[in-house]
Amino acid sequence: MSDSKEYIVLIASRLFLQKSFKEVTMKELVEKTGMSKGAFYHYFKSKEEVFLDSLKLFHKAFERDFSTYSQDSLKQFYNDYLNDTIRLTQEYFKLFGHAFRESEITINHFAMVFDALRLLPEYRKNIEEPFKIELQNWVKIIRTARLSGEIKTSLSDKKLGEIFIYVSDGLGINMIMRGAALKDMIEQLKNQWDALYEQIKV
Repeated sequence: MSDSKEYIVLIASRLFLQKSFKEVTMKELVEKTGMSKGAFYHYFKSKEEVFLDSLKLFHKAFERDFSTYSQDSLKQFYNDYLNDTIRLTQEYFKLFGHAFRESEITINHFAMVFDALRLLPEYRKNIEEPFKIELQNWVKIIRTARLSGEIKTSLSDKKLGEIFIYVSDGLGINMIMRGAALKDMIEQLKNQWDALYEQIKV
C-alpha cells in the first residue's frame, strides 16, 4: 500500500469512528485528506472501498503471531494472549493520537463492524478466517496441555477452545458497552480464564 493510500485509510478510519458509514460522504473524505478529487479517486472509486480498507486496517493491526505464545503450557499461552492484546490495542490506539478516548475507539469500531456486516456481505470472511486460525491455535495448545498432564477435562479440545474464545468475546463486548478501560477488561478476562483453568488443571 502506498503512503498516500495509507494516509487516506487512516483519515477515513478516523471519520468512520466518529460517524456511521451512511453519515460519511465521499466529498467529506476527499476534503479531510486535503487531496485533489482526482488524486483521491486514483486510489478509491467508492466509499465502500475506503470503508473496507479502514476495517482491514483494524484487522491487520490485531493480527496475532501465535508462534510467539507458549507452545508448552495452556496457562502461559493465555497469559501471553492477554499481554499481546494489551500491546496490539495500545499500538492501534496510537494511530489516532488523542483524537479519541480509548472507550470511543472500541465501541465505535463495533459499530463499524455491524455496518459492514449489514451493507457489505463480502466482509464476513474478514471475521470468519481469523476466528478459524485462532481456534486452531487454542485447540493445539489444549491438546498439548492434555497430553502433558497439565489439564484434564471431558470437554473436547475444540469445545474447550471455543469456550476460551467465547468468554473473551462476550466479556469484551459487555465491558465495551459499559465503557470499561482496557486494563479493566484484561483484568476481568484474566479472572475468568483463571477460574476456567482452575476447573480443568490437574
